[in-house]
Amino acid sequence: MKVAIASGKGGTGKTFVSTNLFYTFRNMGISVSLVDCDAEVPNLLAFFSAIEREKNDVTQYLPVIDVSKCIFCSKCAEYCAYNAIFVVPDLKMIQLLEEMCHGCGACEVACPNNAIKESLKKVGTVRVYEIDGEKRFVEGRMETGISSPVPVIKQAIKSAEKLNTDFLIMDAPPGTSCPFIQTVAKADFVILVTEPTPFGLSDLRQAADSLKTMDIPFGVIVNRAEIGDRAVYEYLEKNNIHLFAEIPFDKDIARLYSEGKIVVGTLPEIKSIFENIVNQLMNYGNSNNKW
Repeated sequence: MKVAIASGKGGTGKTFVSTNLFYTFRNMGISVSLVDCDAEVPNLLAFFSAIEREKNDVTQYLPVIDVSKCIFCSKCAEYCAYNAIFVVPDLKMIQLLEEMCHGCGACEVACPNNAIKESLKKVGTVRVYEIDGEKRFVEGRMETGISSPVPVIKQAIKSAEKLNTDFLIMDAPPGTSCPFIQTVAKADFVILVTEPTPFGLSDLRQAADSLKTMDIPFGVIVNRAEIGDRAVYEYLEKNNIHLFAEIPFDKDIARLYSEGKIVVGTLPEIKSIFENIVNQLMNYGNSNNKW
């Protein structure tokens, strides 16, 4: 079962949930792996003692234009859905805008004079790590200056799926843009982490609407539960959205997390909350009575 941990905004506690949920699964003897899909700023590795076992470059198609063959007909620019090719026929000028290119290859197909050829550009790296003697953690990390982490996320998830564990936890990028969509699209279930504030509710609505459109089942964890009002809970009840748990606003949680420690290994009350979340996920996977 693939479970994505996501949020409509950064800072709600998504990574806190991912790392502690992974640790709880392992502590309960359940086969689980973890993939860091936040390829722009991956940080899950800070919470584990892990040994790198595999490293694979992620490449993307990049067109190379042979100006000596180009007849400046602009067909390539017309076919490019991302406006990544700039052509001025009168000046016999053509330019590829690399940061806008999505590597689809349409320009090469469109060119009537074989002036465009394929090349490969490194866009990131996927690493597989060993934790306690088992390959259980995958990290995707994009190269500096690359505009989209999507190719890296795709490859990271593929590498994580090869680990063949009963559960795969996918720590999704924040927000609701393409990286978020690419991650949750591979999930059997999504847990949205929010906070009971006006900003938390606003971003939760956006993420929930996206998942409803994609027809992906999801539930919610409310983090820092005591800091705001009841508007988030009213929204969940009104829309019949499953509430997995409330995590209290506690300075001990903040202190341990800031030190790069797994909180469920220290605070029994938080351990109990996460064990309950695991049990709910287990029951969901084994039941026809979905939320």
